[in-house]
Amino acid sequence: MTLPFNPSYGSGQTQTATATSAQYSIIAGTRSICVTNTGTTNPVYVRLGQGTVTATTADYIVMPSSQVSLGKFEDDNVIALISPAGTTVNFICGAGL
Repeated sequence: MTLPFNPSYGSGQTQTATATSAQYSIIAGTRSICVTNTGTTNPVYVRLGQGTVTATTADYIVMPSSQVSLGKFEDDNVIALISPAGTTVNFICGAGL
């Protein structure tokens, strides 16, 4: 049984993804992250991990105007984003999918 996404309120961020990979801190100890591509034209590619993480166009794609919930390891503490044509992304940690 899949549990509905339960956000860790206060952990959300909105960032601009560009053609250069950038990483942002996320809270460890959670099992999921909800990623929303709030842009209407360009995709964003996402990679989760620990320490230094670099996203590439071979990573998980989130299409424009769409949202996904991704499972993550509890120790994952960074998200990396890249969007060759640029977009805005919101992400929030939590539990469930």
